[in-house]
Amino acid sequence: MSQPETSRMDAHSHSHFTRIAKWAWKHQIGWLIAAGVILALVIQFRKVEGHRSAKAESTPSAKSTATSATKELPRVGRPKHDVMALVNGQDISRKDLLDACVVRHGESVLESLVNKRLILNHCEKRGITIDEAEIAAEIDRMAGRFQLGREQWLEMLEKERDITPQEYARDIVWPTLALRKLAASELQVPPAEVDKEFEKQYGPMVRARLIAVGNVDLARKLHSQLTAQPDNFARLAIEHSIDINSASVGGLIQPIRRHVGDQNIEKEAFSLQPGQISSIIKVADQFVILKCEAQLPPRQVNRAEVEQELVERIRDEKLRELAHELFGQLQASATIQNVFNDPQLRETMPGVVALVNGDQITMKELSQECMLRHGEEVLETVISQLMLEQALKQSNLSVTEADLEAEVRHAAELAGVLDDQGQADLTKWLVTIAEGQGLSRDQYMRDSVWPSAALKKLTAQEVQVTAEDLQKGFEANYGQRVRCRAIVLGTMRRAQEVWDKARRNQSPEYFGELAEQYSIEPTSKALRGEVPPIGRFGGQPQLEEVAFNLEPGQLSGIVQVGDKFIVLRCEGRTERIDVHQADVQDILRKDILEKKMRLAMAEKFETIRENSRVDNYLAGTSHAPPAKSPGSQPGLRRDTAVRTTAAQK
Repeated sequence: MSQPETSRMDAHSHSHFTRIAKWAWKHQIGWLIAAGVILALVIQFRKVEGHRSAKAESTPSAKSTATSATKELPRVGRPKHDVMALVNGQDISRKDLLDACVVRHGESVLESLVNKRLILNHCEKRGITIDEAEIAAEIDRMAGRFQLGREQWLEMLEKERDITPQEYARDIVWPTLALRKLAASELQVPPAEVDKEFEKQYGPMVRARLIAVGNVDLARKLHSQLTAQPDNFARLAIEHSIDINSASVGGLIQPIRRHVGDQNIEKEAFSLQPGQISSIIKVADQFVILKCEAQLPPRQVNRAEVEQELVERIRDEKLRELAHELFGQLQASATIQNVFNDPQLRETMPGVVALVNGDQITMKELSQECMLRHGEEVLETVISQLMLEQALKQSNLSVTEADLEAEVRHAAELAGVLDDQGQADLTKWLVTIAEGQGLSRDQYMRDSVWPSAALKKLTAQEVQVTAEDLQKGFEANYGQRVRCRAIVLGTMRRAQEVWDKARRNQSPEYFGELAEQYSIEPTSKALRGEVPPIGRFGGQPQLEEVAFNLEPGQLSGIVQVGDKFIVLRCEGRTERIDVHQADVQDILRKDILEKKMRLAMAEKFETIRENSRVDNYLAGTSHAPPAKSPGSQPGLRRDTAVRTTAAQK
């Protein structure tokens, strides 16, 4: 089941808002690529082709074959003129966009260029070449692993991962094949490793509950209680476990497999019988107690049919490790000068950003690669900021340094980054941003803080917290909740089939079996239908109404939420938290104001964008504001802006 709409607003305000406004950086290549292609190394090569010397171009080598393999896959749609976009008649030039791309991504793209140059040279020295047939065969192999045709695979990569076919061939497949050839002798897979991988993927599992605590004395106390009364495990997990994800569903965790996680936990789990409590297991700085719910038998799989897939999985993992070793060796033996980050070197070598064993990488090359790799997303950011600047000017408003500092302070407070006096620790917060999100201070201030401060300036007067908001917020946070199991289905037909099965046998055990077999939502499927208790005003009113009308043991009808169909089984209700509304009024007001403000800011941005004329020549899109009816005025839609957003914490 998806989280309530308003619960999602609890995330860090700046990063959440930039997601809503579509200003966040594009995600790196996801699991579909990581699963079959490689690795941290290949991700560094994303959309980087590298400099070609005249000599290299005339010599059949890894460099020339990497180029020829992509000649039939040109990138299209790039404008030839110098205006990249028009925003309400104000232009964004090619130079403006190139500069913006380099400022935001120059450092990471330069690292990619350097690394690509290193591996190209290394392949050339060893006479390693990769032809178009090999690249085509690898693409077909990858498509086959996901049971897709070649065209479907390439189309999926472009649509869902924003990787064009030529980028995929040049920057992912080619480096993968090059590394595979370089490390061929070390990629052998002995039978013992295949046995281990088969057991990991298809072997027996243990369905279990878990309690994790940080204090050994508490662990001993809980262990004593649990060995005496194992049936209290779920309640004690909710009350004491510091593993929030499992605690919210009574300690239930994903089934434990062999060769996946902590060996001590695996050993203990597989030694337990259903209903049995483990000993106390020390894991890092935590103390873990398990309860075995069931020992699950191995999956009935024909090993011959999956063995090649297992071998490829192991090879990919080996290649991932070898890639890091190889790059360590290449970097250690190379002479690299980073001119880009050295002001003195920049003065002596204008137009050059790096030297790799004396080979120049130019600013022109870097800026073009930055634009190729990040041009569209950076242009969206620049367009968005320009629209905000225009909106501020139209409203006679401006964002001051004090506004920016207040916004950073507010973000630090929301994230709980405080000093010993309980005040926002700005220095620590900026370090956290740099380490956690990879953003420099300037980038964070420019692309996250400033837009958020600007929208808050444009929106602040339009947001109020009402008495109704406070009442709903109190009920959402401290009121009674319904404990349910849920089965999430993708079609009404399947939902009717499962609902009929559940109606014929209404035991909780059978409902859990149905959830495990049919639910399309991974968590409820793995946890046999267990979901966090459902409260009031969490963002799904229809589902909440159904849940609160159920009695313990009662089965719901089929509830449609979006494009999903849900069947609930009531397990009982939680007790209201014993607290008076007056005692938490200030906390509620602050929390609700924050959430309403974020929703209103997102709505304000959508209104600004809807009423702007934007011609994006790089993306090939154009948007014109709707025709205004007589007497209409553009602005924030009040019905959305003042929705209550009180949600359970």
